[in-house]
Amino acid sequence: MTTGWAQFARLLHKAPPRLNLALQGGGAHGAFTWGVLDALLQSELEFEGLSGSSAGAMNAVVFADGWLKGGRLGAAQALAEFWTEVGRQMPWAPMTRGQDDVINLPPATKLVAHWVGCFSPMQLNPFDLNPLRDLLKRQIDFVGLRQHSPFKLFVGATQANTGKLRVFRESELTLDMLLASACLPKIHHSLEVEGEPYWDGGYCANPAVFPLFYDCVSRDVMLVLLSPLRHKGTPHTAQEIDTRIAELGFSAHFMREMHMFAHATAFASHPFIRWGRLERRLHNMRFHMVDASGLANLERSDTKLLAHGPFLALLREQGQKRCSDWLAQHASAVGQHATLDVQACFA
Repeated sequence: MTTGWAQFARLLHKAPPRLNLALQGGGAHGAFTWGVLDALLQSELEFEGLSGSSAGAMNAVVFADGWLKGGRLGAAQALAEFWTEVGRQMPWAPMTRGQDDVINLPPATKLVAHWVGCFSPMQLNPFDLNPLRDLLKRQIDFVGLRQHSPFKLFVGATQANTGKLRVFRESELTLDMLLASACLPKIHHSLEVEGEPYWDGGYCANPAVFPLFYDCVSRDVMLVLLSPLRHKGTPHTAQEIDTRIAELGFSAHFMREMHMFAHATAFASHPFIRWGRLERRLHNMRFHMVDASGLANLERSDTKLLAHGPFLALLREQGQKRCSDWLAQHASAVGQHATLDVQACFA
């Protein structure tokens, strides 16, 4: 006679493995993550928690809202609708597509991007115009997500006056909370939530990984990264140095957090340490990664504001291919073992 525990074990064994997603932000580069999510939706993997800041938060919330309304197909459609509409905000862009799909921008476009950074939002955008507000208000059912979100959501935003990270959960999520996660202070006015002004979550966490460790049951975490772990070449000009400083600033908290995970896991694995709950969880963590390394368009900061339909479609194709390749090689590892050596990448 089969015992109840045996039946439970059999059901648990048959259940598809669940994956937590840590989605990095990066403006228009978030369309690469759109492609990654598209590929994941075509697999048999299930999902538990999604953490993101800025564009990563947008992808996470749109993904969850679409899934709530129509399952996997609904999530895919929601992402396509969101990014297609974002691409319509810039119907024409002065860009050319070079060899290996590298996007070339004329010097005038780069000059305008630099010029924008010389003004405050009150000067540049006195009426606080934000096309994302109308788009998200039309597309996302925030009431439905707060009540019946299919996933645990972790939306990161930075308190402008303290520098502290605030992680908004699906049970409290509002339009302003999501917009706060993507509030670039040189373009948009700060977003106030409960009397506290917020800026882009990337300043404190891009993305926050710790909620996926502490608040999720699944031990599998996939990092979807838009910023390279290692940059090519050392900057020399003043503009190049300023760009690199900004890029390192947006990655610093994430790199430090992953550095902590790498060292804590190594420390917890020592045989002389008596394992407790924390040590067991660290030992059982399985990290995976899909990143944009080697893709020239995503190794540049000057295209993060290029919300142009054809460019977003190109990034989506690249993300979909990169993730499809990962799935073909590593999908069976989810729930079994890590495919990312965090010691080598982050220690």
